[in-house]
Amino acid sequence: MNGIINIYKEKGFTSHDVVNIVKGLTKCKAGHTGTLDPDAEGVLPVCIGRATKIADYIMADDKEYIADVMLGTATDTQDASGEILERKPFSGSLADIHGAIQDFIGHIEQVPPMYSAIKVGGKKLYEYARQGKTVERKPRQVTIHAIELLDADLPTSFKIRVACSKGTYIRTLCADIGEHLGTAAHMGDLLRTKSGNFHISNAIKLSELREIVARSEIDNVIIPMEAALSHFPKISISAKADKWLRNGNKIPLDFVRADFTLAESAEYLGFDATGSLAGIFVLSGKDRSIRPKVMLL
Repeated sequence: MNGIINIYKEKGFTSHDVVNIVKGLTKCKAGHTGTLDPDAEGVLPVCIGRATKIADYIMADDKEYIADVMLGTATDTQDASGEILERKPFSGSLADIHGAIQDFIGHIEQVPPMYSAIKVGGKKLYEYARQGKTVERKPRQVTIHAIELLDADLPTSFKIRVACSKGTYIRTLCADIGEHLGTAAHMGDLLRTKSGNFHISNAIKLSELREIVARSEIDNVIIPMEAALSHFPKISISAKADKWLRNGNKIPLDFVRADFTLAESAEYLGFDATGSLAGIFVLSGKDRSIRPKVMLL
């Protein structure tokens, strides 16, 4: 079995829990495509078999979330699981919130939270945090494509939908929006509704996956790798180049067919003469050939 299962991660499970359960049910190698905190819910695509080779590509895709911004208190984890650090009631209006969230659209810088898995000095930040230590973190640029105000229960909370790039910390965004509003804030509930081509509308819970496996219908929920990588331009490789292809060698462009002009350093989804996905390839301009970057045969 090779492909991706679009899992709906429920509260109480870590991302590693989900991977281990999928691995046990499918008897296949498995890996997730972007961590969700235990208290968060939503889309968590899990790659199985050879699809684990493309996990980084899926992880790099844009994400979409729905989050509750809790006003009046800041916590050390920036979410509801942490200890309260500050209390500062919100006295603004709905118009203030509309204006504030617009200021976060575009390229912004975030300081990663102490309770995160980013490594500094060979240790994960949350390891320092659990020891009561705070270390210097460099700001990282992320992109917020859109923020939509969905609901509000002022002065205690409001709900937003966020479309963003890989690496965005939604709890940090919530805390930063609160600071921008002149109040304290943290993230409440978090739901990931989209990760790349994977949407919450067809995500399945682990209990459902168990039933599907018991009915021997697992093939019905495995999404092909080419569907996850559908945004890549596609090329076909001639049967005459099969030996080179199977050995992972460079392939001259004479044996490559495309409906467009190939660009140097661009990545392409390559299919063999039978139409099977062969891998991700890159054009080498020096010798006019393509070389395999990820082999999926």
